[in-house]
Amino acid sequence: MERERLYCVDVNPVAINFMRENVRLNRVSDRVVPILGDSKNVILARLQGVADRVIMPLPERAFEYLDFAVSALKLGEGWVHYYDFVHALKDDDPIEKVQVKVAEKFEGLGVGFLFPFGRVVRSTGPNWYQVVLDVKIVK
Repeated sequence: MERERLYCVDVNPVAINFMRENVRLNRVSDRVVPILGDSKNVILARLQGVADRVIMPLPERAFEYLDFAVSALKLGEGWVHYYDFVHALKDDDPIEKVQVKVAEKFEGLGVGFLFPFGRVVRSTGPNWYQVVLDVKIVK
């Protein structure tokens, strides 16, 4: 049986050095693989079709990387944990606004999807919210 692996990709070399030290201290080098690089390039080079779940914790860039997240999933199915910032007025639902944005992207990519979970993480300014979605990618 193949052992599960967690790939941690970061473009920041300082963050990767801390991750490597953390992996060493916690004795999980057989399961956790820190990789220095832009996730788009790393996925294209070595992580296509390997993941059950992709976590996208950088809201500023997550939307432009959605297609790469999908390409990292095994057999084109799995979970994408997606963060985004959204401007929403009093009568707007910030979660729904992010869902519409992400749905349009996935529809343009020809990807099937469901939104089983979404919530506002926090307010980041007047009428600005950080939202997280768990997106089930299906065929």
